[in-house]
Amino acid sequence: MNTQAEDLAPAVRSILEAAAERPGGDERVSVDARSLPAAFAAAEADGRVPVIAEVKPTSPTTDGARRDDPVTLAEAMVEGGAAALSVLTEPEHFDGSVENLRRVREAVDVPVLRKDFLVREDQLDAAEADVVLLIARFVEDDLADLVAAARDRGFQPLVEVHTREELAAALAAGADLIGVNNRDLGKLEVDLSTFEALAPEAPDRVTLIAESGIATPADARRMRAAGADGLLIGSAIMDAEGDDEAGTGGDVSANTRRFTAAETEEDV
Repeated sequence: MNTQAEDLAPAVRSILEAAAERPGGDERVSVDARSLPAAFAAAEADGRVPVIAEVKPTSPTTDGARRDDPVTLAEAMVEGGAAALSVLTEPEHFDGSVENLRRVREAVDVPVLRKDFLVREDQLDAAEADVVLLIARFVEDDLADLVAAARDRGFQPLVEVHTREELAAALAAGADLIGVNNRDLGKLEVDLSTFEALAPEAPDRVTLIAESGIATPADARRMRAAGADGLLIGSAIMDAEGDDEAGTGGDVSANTRRFTAAETEEDV
């Protein structure tokens, strides 16, 4: 459990406090996970930028919400070339749910990341997924134990970092999937140079994912040039203009394709 909550932005502190109170699963899960590195390699072989497209109904850093069916969104993202999907299961701040995750994973054949803010081992048992997110800043000294516990259940743990110290902790914990969050959880400011600064310090054995702030195909190319094996993109895919009253945005498939084709097609 994070002991530096006072250093977090109020919105993030609220997320962390809610996470600490959320129950875990009743029974230990066992997962036959779809490989995220293999999905990235398949995308590369097909000439696509490896993108994890995120089903994110809303968030504290975006305006409004999308009320499209999560499965419809997920299938559109895969149609747009997404190598994998991320599904929010945090209910209070992101309108996510474990049920959304279950339905999406049943409907697609790509790896699915459970995007949540897990702080205890029993919370791993709340849902089956292929990849689970562990945020180094949130779990601190429990990171290595949670990485091991996730693997024991068959999950692929994706460890999120923002600083050199957190990257060192992730490597010490044996993480081989590492996400560099360009958003500072203390100030909620986004700076793509965060990934550029940390990427050279990650060994080649690590699958490195750039997270947050990737708003345009040019941003995608910038992160790839800096060493990103994959990109986690949510808002730029979900937040396109649409029918605000109906809670439906623009063409999620086309939005996804803008990023998966960023290295092979001209921007539109």
